[in-house]
Amino acid sequence: MYEQLLFPTDGSDGASLALDHVLDIATSHDATVHVLNVADTTQDSLTQIQGEIIDVLEQEGEEIVQDAATRVQDRGVDVVTEVLQGEPYRTILNYADSHDIDLVVMPTHGRRGLERFLLGSTTERVVRRAETPVLTIRPDDETRITYPYRNVLVGTDGSDCADQALDVGVDVANADEAALHLLSVIALPSLGADVRLDLQMEALEEGAHTLLDDAAEVAADAGVEEVSTAVEHGPSIHQVILSYIEEHDIDIVVVGTQGRTGFDRYVLGSVSEYLVRTSPIPVLTVRASEQEV
Repeated sequence: MYEQLLFPTDGSDGASLALDHVLDIATSHDATVHVLNVADTTQDSLTQIQGEIIDVLEQEGEEIVQDAATRVQDRGVDVVTEVLQGEPYRTILNYADSHDIDLVVMPTHGRRGLERFLLGSTTERVVRRAETPVLTIRPDDETRITYPYRNVLVGTDGSDCADQALDVGVDVANADEAALHLLSVIALPSLGADVRLDLQMEALEEGAHTLLDDAAEVAADAGVEEVSTAVEHGPSIHQVILSYIEEHDIDIVVVGTQGRTGFDRYVLGSVSEYLVRTSPIPVLTVRASEQEV
């Protein structure tokens, strides 16, 4: 499923945690890991040492990627290292495109201050714009990482982006022989003043169940052996998803970065970004290829 993994790193504790997961995935899929550090040229990184102009960010970046590369090699995984200058998120996106990367793995935030290379804002920009699926991990004491995955959750709303997320989720479930959970969420506040109208609710639920039945058929045809579906209601989409994660011991959640608009939207771009920031498990985001950057 994965042959080329991209791991942008700034040497932070969060990046170290993410690298552990990258190595688990790479070992399982016999993949090559690309370790990338981006020296942010939007900052004043130049200093003069013994009469020579030295880019201290690039110098430190070389040390960071070499430290990571040593860990990769210790696991018997092939590694490629690169230190580049540029705007971090654009450089990451360009590298992923030019090297046929199958998966980008990033922590949700990194180091702060003058030596900032990879921050939450960078991760969110990559999530919103990457053509490649992006796996994000929140570096937090409450974060739970299990691999191989046992339970995979895919949120769906019937949008093209959600359909692509379903395809990726199916591949993940098949690769790890995991159970696949398909979830559609009806956010009650989005229904407006007519939220209690029985006919409206009945139509919404019927549409959601139809979407899930179609998605379950796609998963079954692709060979997923254990598939479950659920329609949930709640005051906010992301809270329902987070509750489902805890109640069903989910190991990874797969969502599209943009969903349908209108009163029947279930999975939205803002929701996927909220999950990236708050989820206690890895979040795999998928962006529809026809969306504009």
